[in-house]
Amino acid sequence: MAKHRKQDKSSVRRVATASALAVGAVALAPGTANAAQVFVPDTGIMVDVPGIENIPGIQSVPGVEQWIPSLSSQASMGNYSANISGSSSNAPVVGNNIVEIAQSKIGAPYVYGAAGPTAFDCSGFTSWVYSQVGKAIPRTSQSQVAAGVPVAYNDLRPGDIVAFYGGASHVGIYAGNGQIIDALNSGVPVGLRPLSLMPFHSAVRF
Repeated sequence: MAKHRKQDKSSVRRVATASALAVGAVALAPGTANAAQVFVPDTGIMVDVPGIENIPGIQSVPGVEQWIPSLSSQASMGNYSANISGSSSNAPVVGNNIVEIAQSKIGAPYVYGAAGPTAFDCSGFTSWVYSQVGKAIPRTSQSQVAAGVPVAYNDLRPGDIVAFYGGASHVGIYAGNGQIIDALNSGVPVGLRPLSLMPFHSAVRF
């Protein structure tokens, strides 16, 4: 009986220790109440997974930013200022060129999967416009957001790529004065629209 009681106490200690560790992990993992958005690239499939961003070592998984774009923003926060301050002095000129090229395609039809030069989907439009100024950027909206340097909403400048909706499922080019140029959806041609038309997700600069 004594031996049996000793095992019971040992089990209780193990359970108590595990419980304490679990509580501590939750306490030390900020934001676990908020779900991170996880995508299957190039499929449009998205699911909210609470706390996945707080899993130890998750940021070191190769290509994880394509599945969890918010990790890219976190990783870039530390060197954000350095990246922007180190931009080329002709960045505003390039940004204005990007806007001018985007404006030249206003009225072009939206076609899913099209990447120019006569028809576009949203990320096909942004990638084509950028290619005209010698910038090769990823093809899909989520990949574009993951690859660019994050830009705060209040720091937007012409030529930046702006993403909308949960999961950055739509992108356009910031044209200045609170407006974007984008290939919106089927039946709606490339056009100039208010930045506030859709829920803002994030913005990046290349």
